[in-house]
Amino acid sequence: MIQTLIDQPLLLLFLIAAIGYPLGRLNVRGFSLGIAAVLFTGLAFGALDENLKTPPLLYEFGLVLFVYTIGIASGPAFFSAMRRGGPRDNATVVASILLAGGVVAGAARLLGLHGTHAAGLFSGALTNTPALAGALERLRAGGATDALQSEPVVAYSVAYPMGVIAMLLAISLLKKLWRVPDARPPEEITHRSVRVQRPDALQALPATLRIGRYQHGNAVRLAGLYDEQLRREIQPGDIISLIGPASALRAAIPALGEDLGEALELSRETLDMRRMFVSDRRMAGRRLGDLPLHEKYGATVTRVRRGDTDHLADENTVLQLGDRVRVVAPREHMPALTQLFGDSYHRLSEIDAMTFSVGIALGLLLGMIAIPLGGGQTFKLGLAGGPLIVGLILGAVGQTGPLNWQLPYNANLTLRQIGLILFLAGVGSRSGYAFFTTVASPLGLKLFLAGTLVTTVAAVTLLTVAHKVQKIPFAHAAGMIAGLQTQPAVLGFATETMKSDEPNVGYATVYPLATIAKLILAQLLLGAGG
Repeated sequence: MIQTLIDQPLLLLFLIAAIGYPLGRLNVRGFSLGIAAVLFTGLAFGALDENLKTPPLLYEFGLVLFVYTIGIASGPAFFSAMRRGGPRDNATVVASILLAGGVVAGAARLLGLHGTHAAGLFSGALTNTPALAGALERLRAGGATDALQSEPVVAYSVAYPMGVIAMLLAISLLKKLWRVPDARPPEEITHRSVRVQRPDALQALPATLRIGRYQHGNAVRLAGLYDEQLRREIQPGDIISLIGPASALRAAIPALGEDLGEALELSRETLDMRRMFVSDRRMAGRRLGDLPLHEKYGATVTRVRRGDTDHLADENTVLQLGDRVRVVAPREHMPALTQLFGDSYHRLSEIDAMTFSVGIALGLLLGMIAIPLGGGQTFKLGLAGGPLIVGLILGAVGQTGPLNWQLPYNANLTLRQIGLILFLAGVGSRSGYAFFTTVASPLGLKLFLAGTLVTTVAAVTLLTVAHKVQKIPFAHAAGMIAGLQTQPAVLGFATETMKSDEPNVGYATVYPLATIAKLILAQLLLGAGG
C-alpha cells in the first residue's frame, strides 16, 4: 500500500485531504483543528516513509493560489489598515521577532547548540523557509562543508511542525482563557415606515440610516442614495421608509414621529423591489454614486449583500463581483436594471482566466526579484510574498482599463480553500519523516524543546501585547500571529476559529516586514551558539 502511494502522489494528496478535512470538523469540548487537520494528517502519512510525499509543484501551486486570493480579497481593507494601525502592528511584530531571536541565542548557549543549529531553529520555530534559504546561502558563500550546511536543515525540520502547532494552540487556548467571543456578524439591516411629526429631526439622522421611499399625500417618491434636498422638503404627516440596523432605527424613530411598521416598504403599486447579482464585470469596482441610477432609471440601491452579510448602501459603496444588490425602482425599469448589473449566477461561477493568470504571473515575477540588504546580502519575497503583495495591490485597484482584477466572492473562497489544502497536505507529507526520525535523538529532543519554547514565547507575547496592552481586536491580533509566522496554516486556522475575515487583514499588514526581519536575523544567528 505504501509503495502504491509513493508511485501515485495524486492518490496520496486526495487521501490526506479526504481524511484530514473531516477530522478538522470534529469538535472536542469546543476545540477543533479546522483546516489545519490536513497538515497533521500529512505529517502522519509522511512519517511512514521518507519517499511518501506530494510533489513540490502541488504544494507550491496551492500556496500561490491561497496567498493571491487572500490578497485580492483583502486589498482595500489592507491599505485602510496600513493608514490606521500599520506602523503599530509592524513594530509589535518586529519586536516579537527580535525577542524570539534572543530566546534562540540564549537556548543555543545553554544547550550547547552550534550557530548553524540556531539559525535553522529560528527559521523553523517561526516557519520561514526564505530565512533558512538565506542562512544556507551565506554558509555556501563562506565555503562551509556539506555536513555543516545540513545542520540548519535538521534544526528547521524538527522545529517547523511545532512552529505551526504551538501557534494554533496559543490562539485557541488564549481565546478561551480570555473569553474572547466569536466575531459578531454585522447587525441585520431592516426597515420601518415612519409618519414624520418632527421634520427637523431628519437633519440629525445618523449616517447608519437612510431614507428609501417618501410618501406625500398619495404620491410615492423614491429617494436617491443621499438626497439632502429631500430631507428639507419632508413635511409633518409625510411617511418615509427608513433603512438601517434595527438598533439605530429604534433610537431614531421616537425623535421623528410615529412608527407605522413596514407598510410603505411593502407597497408595490408604483415601485418594485428586486435583489440582483452583480455579475457584469463593468460594474465591479465602481461606486454606486457614480452610476446614473436615480437620474436615468428613477431607481436606488438600498442594501448590498456580500457573502452572508447585508450592508447599508450609500454613494461610496464600491461594488464587487458576486454582490447582491437590493434595487428599488419603477416596474418598467426593472429589465434595464437587470441588464445593467448582469444578475447572472452562471457568470459568477466563472473567473476571468486571463486577468487571474496575469495577476499571479506578476506576483511570481515580483517574488523572483533579489532585493539588496547591504553587505552583499539579498532577499526575495518568493512564492508566498510576491503573489500576496501583487494581489493586495490589484485587489485595491479593482480595475485597470478593460482589465478587471476582482474575483467573484464564491469563486475566491473556493480557490482559497483548494489552495490551502494543497499546501497543507504537501508541507505535512514532506516534513513528517524528518520530524519523527530526528526528534527521537538527544539532539533532536533539544531542538524540539527549544523550538517549542521559541514559538510559544513569540505567540503569547504578541497576543498579550497586541490584545491586552494595545487593545487590538483578538481576530486582528490572530492574523498578526499568522503574519509573524508568515504561515498560511495559522491564518486558515485563525479565520475559522474567529469566524471572521479580519485575520486576513492583520496577516497582510505585517507579512512583508516580518519576512525581511526573519531573513536578516537568521543570518545573524549563525554567529550564536555555545
